[in-house]
Order: sequence, then C-alpha cells, then structure tokens
Amino acid sequence: MSVSTEKFLVIGPKDPIVAVLGEAITLPCSLSPAMNAESMELRWFRSVFSEVVFMYQNQREQKEKQMLQYKGRTSLVKDFLTQGAAAVRIDKVRVSDDGPYTCFFRNGDFYEDAPLVVKVAGVGSDPQVYIEGPEEDGIRMVCMASGWFPKPLVQWKGPSREKFLAFSESYAQDAEGLFSVEASLVVRDSSVRNVTCSIFNPILDQEKVKAIFIPEPFFPQASFPWMPVFVVSLTMLMLLSLGAGYFLKKEHSAKVQEWKNQENLQQEKRKDKKDSELAMKEWNAGRTGVFEVIEEQNSICLPLHSQGEGIHGEYDCSLTRVCSLSAWRKVQLYADWRKEQFQTWSVTLDPQSAHPDLALSQENMSVTWKDNCENLNDDRCLVLGTKGITSGRCYWKVKVRDGVTSSWAVGVCREDVYRGGCLRLCPEKGFWVVGHFIGGFCACATPDTSLTLRQFPCQVGVFLDYDGGDVSFYNMTDGSHIFSFSQISFSGTLFPYLMIYSGTPSLTICSMEGGPKGTPVLLNTFPSSLDESMSPPEEGFRSGSGGDGVLPGVESPLLPSGPRAVSP
Repeated sequence: MSVSTEKFLVIGPKDPIVAVLGEAITLPCSLSPAMNAESMELRWFRSVFSEVVFMYQNQREQKEKQMLQYKGRTSLVKDFLTQGAAAVRIDKVRVSDDGPYTCFFRNGDFYEDAPLVVKVAGVGSDPQVYIEGPEEDGIRMVCMASGWFPKPLVQWKGPSREKFLAFSESYAQDAEGLFSVEASLVVRDSSVRNVTCSIFNPILDQEKVKAIFIPEPFFPQASFPWMPVFVVSLTMLMLLSLGAGYFLKKEHSAKVQEWKNQENLQQEKRKDKKDSELAMKEWNAGRTGVFEVIEEQNSICLPLHSQGEGIHGEYDCSLTRVCSLSAWRKVQLYADWRKEQFQTWSVTLDPQSAHPDLALSQENMSVTWKDNCENLNDDRCLVLGTKGITSGRCYWKVKVRDGVTSSWAVGVCREDVYRGGCLRLCPEKGFWVVGHFIGGFCACATPDTSLTLRQFPCQVGVFLDYDGGDVSFYNMTDGSHIFSFSQISFSGTLFPYLMIYSGTPSLTICSMEGGPKGTPVLLNTFPSSLDESMSPPEEGFRSGSGGDGVLPGVESPLLPSGPRAVSP
C-alpha cells in the first residue's frame, strides 16, 4: 500500500469566475504549501465526483471519463504544475457551464478539494421598441430583445431620465437557455414625447438602450365627465368596504375557533399526563416486576406484584385508567420496543475490507489492533460487514471494550465510498456513523455534532430503516437514544461499518441469538386506529426500559426511553 506523508490544502478563487458566452475561461486551483503536482491526480467535476469536467492522472489527460458536453472543449494549463498550481481551460462557454465546480487533488492516499463558482453571462440583441396602439387613456409601447443571459433587467425612462414604474414584462428561454424579454408600457402623459427602453446585464454591467419618439396625434382625445366617474368610484368604494368587513369578521371567527381547539387539546394533554403520573406513582410505591399489557374496556392495566408475593399474570384493573389505545401506540416508540419493528441482522466482518493494521477474530466477529501495531499513518482503520443491505429494517449490536480511552466509531456506509487514507466521515461522503474521539462522543455530521451522554455505551445498537431513510443509534446498556440521521434518500448497497483510530479498543459484533434473522422487516405493524385490537401481553412492554411516567408523543419517535438518556 502506498502511503503519502505530505499533507496539503487546495485553494480556489474566493469570488465567482465570470464567463462570457462563446469565449474561454480558466478554473485555477493551487496547493498550500506549494509542491510538485505533476504525479498527482487532478480532477475538476460538477456537483458529484463522477461528473468529470477534466481529469489528469498518470501525467496525462484521461478523456474516457469526461462528460460528453465538455469533450473537445477542455485543456490543462500546466505551466506552473511543478509549483503546485494548475488550471483547466474551457473553450466556447455555454449556458450549461454556469454553476458550481470542485477541483480535486490526490497524492497517494491523501486528497483535498476546493469549490469554485462560474457565472456565465452574455449580452444579446439590441432592444426593439415600437408603438402598438392606443390603450385606455394612453398609448401602449412595446420593447423586445433576445439572446441574453442571465435574465436581463428592463427599465423604461422618460425624456428627463425619470423611471416609469408601471409596466409589465415577460421572459422566455430558448433551447440553448438564452432569455428573450418583452416589456410593455402605457404612456398617459401627452407631454411625453421621447421614451427610452434599457436592457441591462447585471453580471457584465453592460446596457443596451433604444429610444423612440411619440407623435402627438397618437394620444387619444377624450373628455372625462366627472359625474359618472364619481358615481362609479363611490360604488366601488362601498363594495370594497363591505367585502373587507366580511373578510375580517370571518377571519376573527376562524381564529377564535382555532384558539378553542388548541385549548381543548392542551387540556387533554394535561389530563393524560396527570393520569399517567398518578398510575406510575402508585405502581412504583408497592409493585415490582415487568410491564405487561392487556385490553379491557379500552384501557391498559398494570400487573399487581406485591413485594415478596403475588402471582405473575394478575392485574389491578381497579387503578385509574392509564391511557387509551393511542397511548399503546406511543409506548412502542421507546428504544427497547423499537427492536420489535426491526429484524435482527447477522453481521460477519469481511477480512478483505479490513485495514492491514487490524486483526480479526477467528470467527470474524471481533476486531482490534494487530500485536505491537501503532497507527503511525494517521489512518482511520476500518472493516465492513460481509453482507450488504438494500431495503427493509434491521439492527445489530456492537460491544465496545476500552472505548472510554480510545477513538472508534460504528455505523453504516455506502458500498461505493472512498475508504483509503485520511477519511472525512460525513453523510455527504456516504458515512452515517457515531463514535468516541479525542473531543468526546460525537456524531460525524456536517459539522460534527457533540453528544452528551450520562452513561458511556458499552453496547451500541445500530438501527437501519433503509426505506424510511433513517439510521438511529441506541445505548443498549440502558436503552437510551444516542443520535439519529433522518430524512435520508439512500441509494445503492449499505454495509455495517466499524472503525478504530487510536488507543486499544476492541469492537465485537454481539450474538443475535433469540431473535429472527434474515431479510430485513418491510412492514410496519403499529395499530392504525382505536378499533384495532391490541397486541397480547407478551408482545407489549419489555423489561429493561423503564420510563419516567410521561409517554413520548407520536410525533417524536426518537425521544429517549428513560431518565438516564440525554439527547445530544
């Protein structure tokens, strides 16, 4: 394995690069500190890594991976390549060249990139102005121009250079993306004889102007009898007043009704909370054992287990009714019951994906450092699971030993991610992981999210909902929620991911015996209405996830399951 010890930054222009239609532009980038880039891989691409604008590798241009729209229009400016500076030249600029770019430099296993922005601009035809004819009490003027980019600004001006504000305009784009504009103005002042139409490109700061003379006979000669105008105006004013009054009254009634609905909802929430707290207080005072749930007259009853006596299965249904069937749906959203909706996923580590400095156990279920091995290359040494995931819901658990004094991470990653060298772990790069680093426990997002946990996790549960676009992490020691990546549009195959960076940790895939294995669960089995029957007692509450007496809302499925969990 080739290892690069030289680190660098890639620097691009801070301001957007202005490109004129039909001309050429260069997209420059440089290295800091300056170093010879002749043997490096250089790549300019658009929004994703595979949209290659230009690629230089093995000291020659790689044309086979270039996007079709850039073929024959690009070349490398390499006069200062030995000093760490390079630029790609794009000839015959088009509208489609507008937008963001990224320049990418890779030396061995180390790489960096920098963003660039190109603003394409073009000046089109001169404005054409003509008189369309009389309209109402004035004369209508029309101004047209085409071949402009981006959308130009239009202004009408009078003989004293004053601007006319009352006019309309419409735009259209042709197949090449160039804009055409048509603007109209009604001139009602018969003293105005000259009108000017101005088309302005704000990026290039260029303007084209056209003036037209209006002969006096074009203005209509009409009398304005004051009485009909006064009657019509008064009638319109009265109708507007009546309409405004009706609208205000209707809006006030709607707000009052909304306020009443909110007040009723708050009262129901306070009542549910009070009933739950009362039931939990009575239960904590004289009863032990695990929760079980039965349905009796649309109520949930608690087991009656006296201290030192009582028979499993007896229920104290004389307690205050704890909650309705909707509360049963809420209680399944705790961390421990989350497993009921996920299939256990049997994870075996793939030796082919393991970093050379890592050692796997004989059954490929545990990973740690090789004997007398130190991470001298600043690599994040990783290993993936053998089986990929493309749909459904599944979960697995990872046991962490010596995790408090070490740097490590667990989660999932896409199959096509770049895994060599100094990795940048974030969803944008195809990684959804959490772990413990020098700064503490954090989620590897953009930016990194620091997490505060009351209890360090000795077992981390990874819950993957591929179709729902969610990856959630739980402390399986106390059942509390750690962090969730949500609203993700997954694509391709995902693999379980384990990483060791420093210290002497050991990460072990926990045995998933006792639960079903195989294809991830595809269906959600939550009850959908109050008329549906509840699950039997053995499928309801599970031990080890005691609550604090307040059930989480349906709208917050990732709330902690108990008082020991602290949200990040």
